[in-house]
Amino acid sequence: MTARRTLRTARALAALTATRAQLQVLQAVAPAAAGRRAVGLWCTYPRGGRSYDFRPGPGEVTRLAAPRAGDVVVESWGEGPVVYLVHGWGGWRGQMGAFVAPLVDAGYRAVAFDGPGHGEARPGFMGPGRGTLMELMEALEVVGQEMGPAAGVVAHSLGTTSAAHVVHEGFTAKKLVLVAPNGSFVDLVARFADALSLRERTTNDLRHAVESFTGRRLSDFDIPPLGAAGGMPDTLVVHDHRDRQVDHAEAEAIVTAWPNARLVSTDGLGHQRILADPGVVAAAVAHLTGSSSAA
Repeated sequence: MTARRTLRTARALAALTATRAQLQVLQAVAPAAAGRRAVGLWCTYPRGGRSYDFRPGPGEVTRLAAPRAGDVVVESWGEGPVVYLVHGWGGWRGQMGAFVAPLVDAGYRAVAFDGPGHGEARPGFMGPGRGTLMELMEALEVVGQEMGPAAGVVAHSLGTTSAAHVVHEGFTAKKLVLVAPNGSFVDLVARFADALSLRERTTNDLRHAVESFTGRRLSDFDIPPLGAAGGMPDTLVVHDHRDRQVDHAEAEAIVTAWPNARLVSTDGLGHQRILADPGVVAAAVAHLTGSSSAA
């Protein structure tokens, strides 16, 4: 671990400790305020997403209006059938850049984008640094309407949740690649609550707020049920055994539930470096093109 990374980790731990302490006080003396604070934190993007930029060079950049507020920054390379590259929560299009050159070489048009408030996109309706999963889903829909049906979609982290649900709800895609997927949205909320030491009332306030805004139950965002009947495109799931942000079991649950999904596991790439690993990129492109490869 580099000195800079060590310092960044120490600062993150200090901030988490301070936030926990603040919430403990609020939960004791002002439970409703604690619930509002938890919702605000849930909607806040993590920092450092633009630390990773794997793009091979500049592509063609356009901006599209987002449905609620802000915009979506779209960057594309090459010509041919379209493959969409979908970043995760707090991420940006540069994180998906390692897939660009191999896709272009294989005859595809690679399309990456920043959802509202991410990367170079203007903030969404909640203002700078905050947003919702619904905005990420709507961003893919907006880009798809502009660029056309997908030969494939490669998504990372919470981007897998948005991509899987948009495809399940009718967006045309022939193949899917889910990298480090958050399989269970219910468990994601539970892990968030545990990390902040939220009490039952505060956790329930958070769940209610999310469900009220989205008009859906938390379990409706889980990925495994979507393809259990075989209705999803052929899917490659890639996950690292040592991913500290999302447990490898999340990927296993998806592959167990989906009859047309297979799992490629790595060891030691974590949650971010997996996006730039040559073996992972080769396996993803092979899946999209129909050839065989393994990470």
